[in-house]
Amino acid sequence: MIMGMVFLVFFSFVVAASAGNFNQDFDITWGNGRAKILGNGQLLTLSLDKISGSGFRSKKQYLFGQIDMQIKLVPGNSAGTVTAYYLSSLGSSHDEIDFEFLGNVSGEPYILHTNIFTKGQGNREQQFYLWFDPTKDFHTYSILWNPQTIIYSVDGTPIREFKNLESKGIPFPKSQPMWIFSSLWNADDWATRGGLVKTDWSRAPFTASYRNFNAQTSKSSSAGNSWFTQSLDATGQARIKWVQKNYMIYNYCTDTKRFPQGFPPECSLSSKL
Repeated sequence: MIMGMVFLVFFSFVVAASAGNFNQDFDITWGNGRAKILGNGQLLTLSLDKISGSGFRSKKQYLFGQIDMQIKLVPGNSAGTVTAYYLSSLGSSHDEIDFEFLGNVSGEPYILHTNIFTKGQGNREQQFYLWFDPTKDFHTYSILWNPQTIIYSVDGTPIREFKNLESKGIPFPKSQPMWIFSSLWNADDWATRGGLVKTDWSRAPFTASYRNFNAQTSKSSSAGNSWFTQSLDATGQARIKWVQKNYMIYNYCTDTKRFPQGFPPECSLSSKL
């Protein structure tokens, strides 16, 4: 059961909540009508059926920022579906910071899949169960990205940190501006139990909903109270340990079968990766 302390704010400042307008902030990029902006720009929905999924992309690029989005995931039997929400540049040497929500059969938990790419290289996956049902209501999924660190959080609780260890020879995304993307698509060849459970198209269309987008950037931060220099304090570090102890189900830094010759170098340099 989630304890009260999970709601502690892990940054030493409060991010001002100002919901964006999807008409102003995003473009629907594919789906042939399956993506919809509703409520005068306050709600966006993505849908997936047997013919196609759908997706959107931010109008702006971001070089560092705190990005928050409230999402309500596909309910019921969502096996085979993936709802992806991520930052990414383009090209073969792209940088990327991923949230991917892997659907499952009714009554089974969603898997939250995270990954980080630098200069086209990923393979830094961590996966988690959530401590709530993400289909019943909206929850806030956040990425804080500054020159020192990348922090993933869920409802204000940090779940993963990837520190800038360039001084140790570890690449860190810091030079390529990224767009915000999201998509809902069929991945039943791998998403649920490694592809063993296929999408039940009789339950289509599958729909995910979005609201309350907020981006804190260099243009929106005051000089004396900026996310730009923030990192996890002791409370935030304790929360990550709690989440990883109780809800982490995969960590690339412990996968000996995948890395029989030794783990990637960052695994031994920081226990917070």
